[in-house]
Amino acid sequence: MAELDEVWIPLVDEPIGQIVDRIVRDDPALAALVETPHRILAFRTFAYVRTGILLGQLLFDNDIPDWDGSESWVDAFLREPRHRAAIEAEVRAVAEEIAADPEYADDEPLAPDERARDRFRAFAREHLSGR
Repeated sequence: MAELDEVWIPLVDEPIGQIVDRIVRDDPALAALVETPHRILAFRTFAYVRTGILLGQLLFDNDIPDWDGSESWVDAFLREPRHRAAIEAEVRAVAEEIAADPEYADDEPLAPDERARDRFRAFAREHLSGR
């Protein structure tokens, strides 16, 4: 497992990983689509690749302002609402495709669902109220 962690850590630190993570953090419903270990791995893999391809296409198709050192060309594109919307749509499309894939239908989420949390709260109230 350590080898896998070593491979993924640099990707998360890169601009594309930060973009994808920000989009997922900002949309809890999107995050819920890919909350199992296998879905997360597939989602990150394809979201990073497809976001990178889209950024390359945006760079090819659009002029970027002269660089003054204050931000990267990726950040400049993200300030443009239509580019940001395109990137968000691409990340969302990847999440929806992964969520709909029958290969991952039986995967268990990383965290307990709301019903499991409710059962735990009821158990805790019942067993800890007498203390």
